[in-house]
Amino acid sequence: MRVLITGGAGYIGSILTPTLLEMGHEVTVLDTFARGDTALAACCQYEGFTPVRGDARDERLLDELTPKADVIIPLAALVGAPLCKEDPIAAQTLNQDAVVALAKRKGEGQMMVYPTTNSGYGVGIAGQFCTEETPLNPLSLYGITKMAAENAVLEQGGVSFRLATVFGMAPRMRLDLLVNDFAWRAVTDRAVVIFEGHFKRNYIHIRDVVKGFLYGIENYETMGGQAYNLGLSSANLSKLELCAKIQEHVPNFVFLEAPIGEDPDKRDYIVSNAKLEGTGWTPDWTLDRGIPELLRGYKTIRNSRYANV
Repeated sequence: MRVLITGGAGYIGSILTPTLLEMGHEVTVLDTFARGDTALAACCQYEGFTPVRGDARDERLLDELTPKADVIIPLAALVGAPLCKEDPIAAQTLNQDAVVALAKRKGEGQMMVYPTTNSGYGVGIAGQFCTEETPLNPLSLYGITKMAAENAVLEQGGVSFRLATVFGMAPRMRLDLLVNDFAWRAVTDRAVVIFEGHFKRNYIHIRDVVKGFLYGIENYETMGGQAYNLGLSSANLSKLELCAKIQEHVPNFVFLEAPIGEDPDKRDYIVSNAKLEGTGWTPDWTLDRGIPELLRGYKTIRNSRYANV
């Protein structure tokens, strides 16, 4: 197939793009390549790889590239509440407007698979799982723009995956994600001070995110027009529980809870992934598999510049 990925040089794209190429698909990546790194260097060996330097908001480029694709995957976004707060105009235009523009250009027979965030659930009810039927209540600009984009995708019959907090090693690494961050602190500082330690959220490994996208493409006929929570059912954990899990792998890791401070995204909920699992999909990566991967990876990283903010 011919696949168009906007933002394909980012954290998820740096795993998804080579995976698709290895499977024999043709992949066009529209990205600003602003970091000037080599996250997709290994992809250049494939004749089916076409990098396009440009902005996902450039409608002239969308007019040129979209009709050629069998599958459209909009990854380009400002990801996370802090980054969106820092640049609200870019958050609106990239997270929402650019995806709406892509959805409008989706033709008959084209597939669209979109990653949004389960932070759209906001603050959940204690002990009650958030399902795809749970009313959305995004509390940050990040969540608001991603939910609006999801609506546009679903209206065009696309598949939306509401991602749990992603973790795991990637060529374009991010250390600001919660599991990645706490594991980094465990091996570098041996300690972390956390706030709102009782706040719960769900987690998912980056390679299981990619597996989910592939699953959505393969089962598009039955999954189209629907949203699915994509996370680890075994990992609805509070920050304190996550630290304890990391401590199992880094015994000298010390974590303390501060009495002040707040989460800018206000994520506090547990998530049910039963809808997706009910179709036959299963994840491959648990936290107990992913944390050692991070610990190995961090031996190759010198500093914490690998972040969105």
